[in-house]
This record gives sequence, structure tokens and C-alpha cells, in this order.
Amino acid sequence: MACDKTSKASVLGAFFDQGSYTSLSAQGGVEAAFGCAGGQPVYALFQNGQALSAKDAQTQIRILDLAAQTGNPVVTFYNSNGGKLEEGLALLKANAALTAKIGQISGVVPQIAVVLGVCAGTAALQAAGADLCVVSEEAEFFFTAPFTSAAAGDVVEGAGTAALAAKAGVAALVEKDTEAAVAAAARLAGLMPANNLAGPAILAPAEPAAWPAKYEADKALAALADGGSLIELYAGCGKNVTVALGAVNGSAAGFVATRSGKCLCHECVSKAARFVRLCDAFSIPVVTLVDCEGFVPSASDDLTGGIREASRLAFTYADATTGRVALLAGKALGPVYSALAQADLTIALPGSVTALADPRTLVTVLNKEELDASGSIEKATAALAGEYSAKQAGPEAALAAGCADFAADGKTVRATLVAALDMLSTKRARRLPKKHGNMSL
Repeated sequence: MACDKTSKASVLGAFFDQGSYTSLSAQGGVEAAFGCAGGQPVYALFQNGQALSAKDAQTQIRILDLAAQTGNPVVTFYNSNGGKLEEGLALLKANAALTAKIGQISGVVPQIAVVLGVCAGTAALQAAGADLCVVSEEAEFFFTAPFTSAAAGDVVEGAGTAALAAKAGVAALVEKDTEAAVAAAARLAGLMPANNLAGPAILAPAEPAAWPAKYEADKALAALADGGSLIELYAGCGKNVTVALGAVNGSAAGFVATRSGKCLCHECVSKAARFVRLCDAFSIPVVTLVDCEGFVPSASDDLTGGIREASRLAFTYADATTGRVALLAGKALGPVYSALAQADLTIALPGSVTALADPRTLVTVLNKEELDASGSIEKATAALAGEYSAKQAGPEAALAAGCADFAADGKTVRATLVAALDMLSTKRARRLPKKHGNMSL
């Protein structure tokens, strides 16, 4: 069934638990409803494919206000033919008020956008302003119409598609069709808390996978999170870091995991920072797995925002008041440790290396005379670097220096994480008085 012909009954019936909901408004291009999705009380706004009027914008504002007052999430299903142009400035003013309202309640209650049909112009601006955006592959999602850009000579393959929205970091999830997108939205609603004053969502615990013999981000996440609970977000961009919502021992948590042997570019750190900021807004604890080669050593990446985005990541972690646990699973060197391992509690795993810089670089400075006198500088450097990693940068050294709080191995890491999160479940933190920070957004 085409997205622009998908009915309210079929979409909301699939979204709400047991298909049961209460209609709050059934007139115009936007219809509203209330019910439970993923076990969570949720308001839904459904665009039925018509051109939207100023009254439709006011309907959405009313539901957003009601959601904020009652402390419940809002899920908006986007599909419209644009605005009623004959309404002119009245529609312009109403759309501006709706955009402002979305911003005003951001961080108060979760907002999830689900793009099922055409979502363009101001609607695209509003959908991208949600906490999470799910896009069906059957949908069209763009700011400027692809044919308009193409007529001006700006031809981009896949313009207006879900794939491009994912690559641009706008779509948190891309699903194959309407049915899958609606189901994904219900799962997300169940993992998010009701509002910024509620605790993390509680789910039924499930056994995780075993810890891998060698650290791999995906396998490590599967070993820490409850079985079947993980939902990876923003998989279409910043591929050297994985961010996901899931659960640990039945309590919702956010996960950030770097990929071993890879460097972090500006897209990776921007993706991680946005996710941590989302978790912090709703007091979802953040678990960060650190093992990477550092930030991309590239002037080109610096030019495209590498330094700015890395700074944003570091200060997002520093500013977060939610519970933060870091797992040192491999290399955590210099700026990477400073940015990613800002945690309330840190767990060091066997083989992890925590140091100011790569041990090979350090020993070339610290042991220069010994290396110069050796018969083979390369062989001697490797030996000294291995010794430095084991004795001065390993788990025991990290514990002694206060860079880690616990040591764990593959058999105990999950239990240690559960204990750390339990310790932080009653965390209370106050920021210094200020209007807001001025991190490099």
C-alpha cells in the first residue's frame, strides 16, 4: 500500500498496543490520538496526506502543549502535500509557532518523527527537530525539492530518499516500508522515558550474548545489553562509532561504542555527541566502549569541522548529568580518553592501553638514547612499546592513577557494568548556575 494512501486506522492501529487508542481530533489534515505504544502512554499526530492549514498547525501545537503538561511522549507521522497556499501569512505564522513549540518542549518529553509519505520544506524542518526521526524507504524527505535542485544544476543521486537522510545524519532509523517504520517507532517509544523527570524505561530482562574473545563493537554491545533490546541509531553515517538504545538488566541505557582499529572523523563525533545529549536530556545512563586509533589525523577533516565536533563531543560528555560508565576495551589515548572517558565510573578490561599518546611514540622520546644504542631501532621500539603498554598503560596502571575504578575481564564485565549502573541509579548532580553552555554546536 502506498504511503500517501495509508489510512489513520491502519497506521495507528499498528502503532498502539492491541490497536486501541482514543481519537482526540479527527478533522482536517492532522488527526490526533492517545494510547499506549510499547507499554508507554503516547500522543500521536497523524498527517493524512492532505495539504495542511493553519488550523492543522494549531492542532499539533495543542497536542504538544498537552503532552508537555501531562508528561507523555509525542509521535508524529508525517505525510502531507504541503501547505494550503491560499492561507498565505496566516499559515506562515502558524507554522512558525509550531516550529517554536517543537523547540520549546525539546528535552521535556520525547518527540519521535516518523516520515511515511511526503515530508518537505517546513515539515522537514520540524521532523528533523524531533529527538529521533524514523524514515520509511517509501517516503520522500527533503528540504528543497530534488527537481528544483536538479533544474539549478545541483544533481545529487538519491536526493529526497530515506538513504540520503540517513547518510546526512537526519534519519536515526530507515525502515523498508510503512509497517516496519511504525513498528520501529513503537519500540523506540517503549525504550524512551515518559519525560525528563521520569526514570529510564523498565523492560523485561533477557540474557545477553557472551563477551567476544577479541573486542568488536557489535559483539561487545550484544554481550552487555539485554538480549534483543538493542536498537542501533544513525547507522547510515559516522560508521566508525556505533550508538544504540537498549537495556541492561531490564533498565534502559544508551550505548556508544568505537570500532577497534578505526579513527573518529567529524561525522562520528557529531553523531556520538548528539546521541549523548539526547540521553542526558532524559536521564538515560550512557555506557561508552572505548577502543580506537584516535581522531582522524587529517587537515581536511579539521577543515570540515573535525576539531569543532571533537570539542563538542568532549563538552557534551562533561556537561552531562546522567549516569556515565566508560569501558576501556582497548586503546584510549590522549584526546580520545579526554573526550570519551569522562565518566562517573570507569571499567578497565585486559589488554586495554590508557596513555597520553601511542606507546610507540612515547618510548621514542622517553627512551631515545637506549633506542639509538640498539642494534635495531624498529625491533627495540616494538619491545619497549609492549613493555610500556603492559606496565605503565595497562589496567593496573589505570587503576593506580585513578583513570579507572574497576578492573574486569570477559567473564565479569557484564556483572561489573550492572553494579556500576546500580550505583549510579540514584545519581544527583547540579550544574553551576548559568543560562546554558556555549559548546561548539
